[in-house]
Amino acid sequence: MSITAEEKAKVMKDFATKEGDTGSPEVQVAILTSRITTLTEHFKTHKKDNHGRRGLLKMVATRRKLLDYVKAKDESRYQDLIKRLGLRR
Repeated sequence: MSITAEEKAKVMKDFATKEGDTGSPEVQVAILTSRITTLTEHFKTHKKDNHGRRGLLKMVATRRKLLDYVKAKDESRYQDLIKRLGLRR
């Protein structure tokens, strides 16, 4: 259900704004996107997992808040981030 440590490290390396960056909004959004993708695949086979679905909705809301924060701070960073992640909006 969750992403592996190697996958998380790869995502952090790809989206880090500087060396050792683990908490910038870009990294957080990328990790959440990876987790959301994994959970979405899980729900294709486990349609009645409503407890997990609630967690998914919370993650989507958290990602939306982080994206709104990045957009308010710097529009170009936001555009670059959603393009790199393949998100719409």
